[in-house]
Amino acid sequence: MFKKNNYLLPKKAGEIYNFGELVGTSYAIEYANIIENYFGFILIITSDKKTATQLFNEIKQFTKSPVYYFPDWEIAPYTRSSPNKKNISNRIFILSQLLNIKHGILILSVKTLMQRICPCPYISSNSLLIKEGQKLSKDYFKNKLEKIGYRYVNQIVEQGEYRIKKDVFFDLFPIGYNQIYSINLIKNIVNNISNINLHNQKFVNKVIKIHLLPTHEFPVDKVSIELFCKRWKNFFDISTHEEYYINKNMNIGIIPAGIEYWYPLFFDQPLSTIFSYLPSNTTIINHNNIEDIAIDFWENINRYYKNISSSSSALLNPSHLWITPRDMIQQLNHWPQIKVTDKKLPQKPTNINLGYIPLPLLNLRELNRFSLKNLDKFINQFNGNVIFCVQNKIQQKKFYNLFEHLNLKPVLIDNFNESVNQKLNLMIINISNGFIDTNNNRALICDNDIVQDNFNDCYPNIKKCSNFNKIIFNVEEIRYGQPVVHIEHGIGRYMGLITIETNGINSEYLILSYADNTKLYVPVSSLHLVSYYTSHSDDKVPIHKLGSDVWQKSRQKAIEKIRDVAAELLDIYCQRKSKIGYAFKYNKNRYKSFCNHFPYNVTVDQQKAINEILNDMSLPIAMDRLVCGDVGFGKTEVAMHAAFIAIENNKQVAILVPTNLLAQQHYENFKSRFRHWSVHIDMLSNFRNIKQQKHLLEKTKEGKVNIVIGTHKLLNKNIKWKNLGLLIIDEEHRFGVYQKELIKAIYNNIDILTLTATPIPRTLHMAITGMRDVSIIHTPPEHRLPIKTFISEFSNSIIRETILREIKRGGQVYYLHNKVNDIEKTAHYISKLVPEACITIAHGKMKEQDLERVMNDFYHQHFNVLVCTTIIETGIDIPNANTIIIERADTFGLAELHQLRGRVGRSHHQAYAWLLTPNQEIITNKAVKRFDVISSFKELGAGFTLANSDLEIRGAGELLGEKQSGQIEMLGFSLYMELLENAIKDLKNFEQPQLLDNLLYNNIEIELQIPSLIPEYFIENVNLRLSLYKKIASAKNKYDIQKLKNEMIGNFGLLPNATNNLFDIALLRLQARELGICKIKIGYKGGYFDFSPKNNIDPVKLVNLIQKEPTKWKLTENKKLRLYCNDIIIEDQKYRIEWIKKFFISLTNK
Repeated sequence: MFKKNNYLLPKKAGEIYNFGELVGTSYAIEYANIIENYFGFILIITSDKKTATQLFNEIKQFTKSPVYYFPDWEIAPYTRSSPNKKNISNRIFILSQLLNIKHGILILSVKTLMQRICPCPYISSNSLLIKEGQKLSKDYFKNKLEKIGYRYVNQIVEQGEYRIKKDVFFDLFPIGYNQIYSINLIKNIVNNISNINLHNQKFVNKVIKIHLLPTHEFPVDKVSIELFCKRWKNFFDISTHEEYYINKNMNIGIIPAGIEYWYPLFFDQPLSTIFSYLPSNTTIINHNNIEDIAIDFWENINRYYKNISSSSSALLNPSHLWITPRDMIQQLNHWPQIKVTDKKLPQKPTNINLGYIPLPLLNLRELNRFSLKNLDKFINQFNGNVIFCVQNKIQQKKFYNLFEHLNLKPVLIDNFNESVNQKLNLMIINISNGFIDTNNNRALICDNDIVQDNFNDCYPNIKKCSNFNKIIFNVEEIRYGQPVVHIEHGIGRYMGLITIETNGINSEYLILSYADNTKLYVPVSSLHLVSYYTSHSDDKVPIHKLGSDVWQKSRQKAIEKIRDVAAELLDIYCQRKSKIGYAFKYNKNRYKSFCNHFPYNVTVDQQKAINEILNDMSLPIAMDRLVCGDVGFGKTEVAMHAAFIAIENNKQVAILVPTNLLAQQHYENFKSRFRHWSVHIDMLSNFRNIKQQKHLLEKTKEGKVNIVIGTHKLLNKNIKWKNLGLLIIDEEHRFGVYQKELIKAIYNNIDILTLTATPIPRTLHMAITGMRDVSIIHTPPEHRLPIKTFISEFSNSIIRETILREIKRGGQVYYLHNKVNDIEKTAHYISKLVPEACITIAHGKMKEQDLERVMNDFYHQHFNVLVCTTIIETGIDIPNANTIIIERADTFGLAELHQLRGRVGRSHHQAYAWLLTPNQEIITNKAVKRFDVISSFKELGAGFTLANSDLEIRGAGELLGEKQSGQIEMLGFSLYMELLENAIKDLKNFEQPQLLDNLLYNNIEIELQIPSLIPEYFIENVNLRLSLYKKIASAKNKYDIQKLKNEMIGNFGLLPNATNNLFDIALLRLQARELGICKIKIGYKGGYFDFSPKNNIDPVKLVNLIQKEPTKWKLTENKKLRLYCNDIIIEDQKYRIEWIKKFFISLTNK
C-alpha cells in the first residue's frame, strides 16, 4: 500500500466530503487506504455493475480487510425467470456476513441498492451452524435442511442440494460455499466435517465447522407457502390459471420461476433494504452521480409496469419491490458520505484533491519506433519512482522482454512501498489503468496503458475469432498421432515438434511418421506443405510409404477432378454476381433510432455481420449472404436490421421459415421489435385459417403489408408482391433441394439473407471456397453458460432425478420422444415416474390450433414438462426451459442434436442436455462418432465447427454429389479445399489451373546457418508455436508477414532475435519466389543460389556480376550460382540477411 494520506473523513450523519483528482486505479487504492486506516465499515455505490465488479477486483488486492460485491438479480423486472443460483448464493452469504461484521467494504450498484430485500431476522432464523462434536439428530438435521430449502438428490450438481450415503454421511453443496462438504454423523454426534471431491469420492480437507444458510431469499417451508397463498388472494383478489399453477406447484415443493417478483408475499412483515443490514459505523462513498441514475431507473420500472399490467393483473406495484429515489436519498442522509470525481475541486474545508493525474500516451499498439520512444522518453524524464504492474507471470515475461529492448532493469517488488528504494519497479497485480501520483511522485503503469487489449491475450482465443477458416481449421488443436497429409509425400501421422542442432544452430522440425516406421522431418518453414487429414476414423486412415508412387498417382487423379469442380462452382458464382439488384439507401438518424431501441448490447460479431449486410444491400448487385451463428446468438436481431433498411426503401420483406411454430415466434418477435415504427407485419402459416390467409395475400399484392413471415406457403407461385426487396430464410438446412430450387425460381434478383446455426455441407463448402458471402456470429451474449451434455444408457433413475432437479429449481423440461404413435404412452410413463411434474404433449400431427395452445401454455409455465417430437427443433425460445432429455439420441444427425440441444440454455441459468441411448452394443460407429463430437464441443458458438465435423462424419458426397467424395478421401478435406480454392482463383484470372505447381512454388529452401525459430522459453505451448509456424510459412505477401509479426508482438511482447530472423527469412522466401530462385544456401564461407528454369533474373546483370569478381562467383551447368568468399559481411550472422536482400536487388532489371 501507499503511505497513509492525511485527510479527514466525514463522521456525522448527513455530513458530505468531496474527493477530487482521482483517475484509473487510484479510486481503488484510496478506498483501500480508507478501510486500512479507518475502523468502520464502507459502502461504495456505483452507477452500474461493470464499475462495481472492477472496483471489487482491484480493492481486494490492496487490503486484507473483507471486501464484498453484492450482485443484482440480473433478470429483467417482472419476468418469469429466476436469478442464477450462484448470484442468489452470493447474496445470501453477504447478507449473513453483514449481520455481524463491523469492518470491511461492501460494493454494489445503485439499482441493487434500491431493491428491497428479505428482513434481517430471516437469515439468522433460517441458518444452522454445524460444529464437529456437537449433538445433531439425523431426523432433525434432515428436516432442517428441507425447511431451509435444500433438495434431496442422488447426484449433487449445484448449490442447495444434498444426499445421504450409508445413512451416516450427509453430502451437501452449501449456499455461500464453492465446494461440496460431507458431514459424518455417528450416534447423533457430528464426527467429522470434510470437503470432498465428487469425482473420486475422496475427502480433501477436514474443517471444524460449517454454516448452513437458507437456499432462497424467502422462506419455503409449509407455513410460509400457506402465508404466500393467503396473501396472494388478499393482494389480487382474483382467480386465474396462473394462481392455480403457482399454488399447485408450491404445495408440492416446486418453486416456480420468476416467483422472486412476488416474494414480499412470503413475509408477514415489510421487506428491508441494504441500509438495514449496515453496521452503525458505516460511511457511504458515492462513486458516481447515482441520484440521476436512480431517477431514470425508477421511471423505467414504472413505465414498464404500466405497460405490462394491462395484460396481467397479478403484479405487485414497483413500490413493493424497490424504494423510490426520494426514499433512497433520505436513507443516504442518515449516514456520513464521500462523493468522488476525477475533476479538481475548488478549495473548501470539505473538498480534498488527492493529486492523481492521467498518464501521457504510452500505447504501443502501432508497434513502431515512435511508440517505443514515447515510453522511453517518459521514463527518462519522470524524476520519481515508476511501478510497472502486470497481471501474471506470463505478462511479467513479456514486460521483461520489452525492458530488455529499452535497456531497462526493473526490480520485482511485492508491494508499492518497496518502490522507494529504486526508480524502476515491477509488481504482479491485476489492475486496469495507471496514473501519476503527484503527492508521492510515483507513476503506476499497467499493461493496458502500454498495449491495451492485444497484450492481455496470452493465447489467441477462438471465441473472439470471426474468421470461419480459423474456426474450422484450428491448427492449435492438433493431437499427437493425428493423421496429416504432406503434399509431396502423402498421408502420415503427426508425432510432435523437435529441436535439432546443426553446426551450433538450433532449428525446429515437425516429425511425421509413415509406413514401416519411417520418419520425415519437415522444417517449420515448409509447414505450408502440411495439412490436416480428416476422416471418419483416425485408426483406418491409409498411411503412405515414403518413396512409393502410390501417393503421386492418387494426387494427380484427384487434381484433375478438382479442376472440373472449380469450373462448376465458378459458374454458380458468376450467375449470382450477374444478378442486378437494388442499391438500398438509409437515413442515418432513423436507423440509429432503430438501433437504440434494442434493449441489449450487440456483440462484436453481431455488429460486424450487420455492417457486412448493410454494405451488401447498398450495392446494385443482388445480395446472397449466409449468417451463421449458434442458437440464441442473435441472428434474428441481425436480420431485423436488414428488414428495417428494406422497409425504409419502401420494399417488402419475406421471411421464410420451416415450421409453423417458428413462424409464430418470429411474428411475435418482429411485432415487438418494430412496435415503435409504422410497420405492418403479418404471418402466413397453418395457424391462420383460409379466410385470413386469403385476406393477407390480397394485402400483400396491394403493398399494405411490409413484412410477411411464413412457412413453405411462401413458395406458392400465385403469391403476388407489390415491391418485394428482401427474402430472409431461417434454418436453411430444414428445406429440401426441391424447395430451394423453387426459392431460386420465385425470388429471383432480390436480396437474400440466410440464417443458420449449422450450415449444411454444401453451404459450408461454398462459404469456405468464397463462392458465397458468409458472416459468422461466434461470440455468445453476456452471461450465457455452455450447456452441460451427458450421454447415458436409458435409465428410470436418471430420468426421474433430471426432471425433478429442473422443476424443483423452477425450470422446465423438454422430453423428446420422436414417435407420434406412442407419444401419449411415453407421457403416461413420465407422469407415473415423476408424479410431481405437470406434463403436456406436442407433436406435428396435432391440429394447428391445439399445437399453438399447448406451446403458449408451456411458454407461460402452465406445464413444466413437454413430451414432444422434433417439432421443437426450430422456433422454440423458452428461457425457462433449461433441461432437455433426448430418447434414442443415436438416431439423430449431428446438426439435429446440436439444434435440439440449443433449445435449452437460452438464459443465464446452467442448462443440461441428456442424450439417452439403448444398449451400447447396437449403436453404430457413426453414432458414437457423433456423440464424441457433440460432447467435445462444449463451448458456446460451436455450430459452425460442428457443421464441419458433420461434413467429415457423413462423408463429402453431400457437397456437389458423390463424385467429390473420392477425391476428398484421397487428399483429406483441408488439402482438397486448398487445391480447390487455388483452382477457382486461377480460373477467375482466366488461367489454366496449375494446382501442384502453385503449392510447391512457394517451397523455397533457405539455409543461412543462423537461428530462425520461436524459442520455447518465449512461447511454451507446442501447438501454439506450430500454429504460428504454419501461418508464417503460408503467408502470401509481405503485408501478411508484417501483420503476423505485429500480432505476435502484441500478444507476446517484442520478439527474440531468432524469431525476427524467422520473419526476415520468410520475406526472403517471397522475394526468391518472385526472382525464380528455388534454393539458397549461404554460410560463413560462402554458398550458392539455385535458379529455377523459369526465372526473372536479368542475365546482363548476372554476367556483369561474375565478370567483375570472377574469383568470387561461378555459374555452374545446373544453373547454380556459387559464392566463394570470406567476406566479413557474409561471416556475420547479423548482416547475412541484409546482404542477401541487396544481392536480390542487384539481379533485377528494375
